[in-house]
Amino acid sequence: MAVNGPLRLQKYLAQCGLASRRKAEEMIRQGRVSVDGKVVIDMGFCLTGNTQTVRLDGKIAILQDKTVTLLLNKPKGFVTTLSDPQGRPIVTSLLRGLKVRVFPVGRLDLDTEGALILTSDGELAESIQHPRFEVKKTYEAVVSGRPARQGLNQLEQGIMLEGKKTSPASIGKLKELNHATRVTITIHEGRKRQVKKMFASIGNPVLSLKRIAYGQLFLKDLPVGAYRILTADDIKKIFL
Repeated sequence: MAVNGPLRLQKYLAQCGLASRRKAEEMIRQGRVSVDGKVVIDMGFCLTGNTQTVRLDGKIAILQDKTVTLLLNKPKGFVTTLSDPQGRPIVTSLLRGLKVRVFPVGRLDLDTEGALILTSDGELAESIQHPRFEVKKTYEAVVSGRPARQGLNQLEQGIMLEGKKTSPASIGKLKELNHATRVTITIHEGRKRQVKKMFASIGNPVLSLKRIAYGQLFLKDLPVGAYRILTADDIKKIFL
């Protein structure tokens, strides 16, 4: 490894392309990280030179020469983790031909498809997920029945979910189907199963869900299961 001056352990893990700094801190707290054979759980621990060996889950963590960020059209049935004890398919198994290690930024439920960013840049992942930047995520949902305008207004203004009010959302109606409605919804929060809980709260449970954009970075015609490497201009669109 090449460490110039003191470097926080969680930042080193992020620069290795293993996780965002926030996720790296969770890994440290869980006792999964060791330095020179000793488990480290101190958030203030700093690496001080090039001779220390850092391991995550027993595997050596090595700084990467370059960063890569990509957009994947995640299919249903894949989990957005790097491993799964239940043996379900993981999203990184779809990244054929990619030689750089990347990790998912945030999550998509097993039965949710669509846009998923993966990166080896821990700092970028931190920015995308941090509430301060309010990165917008747009979803296309098929919901049961015909949502009433009053209910949609409530979702747009914010509702109480599990003791906390949701931030304002933007909702558009696309098409009425048999006993269902296709809508779009844009939010900037990242609560677990948030879109599904929001529509369930007004009596129109989600039947299918697909994320179609981060900010102004849209999935467009990227085939299901395929990915593309993002350019610097693409990454700027995430924050628009």
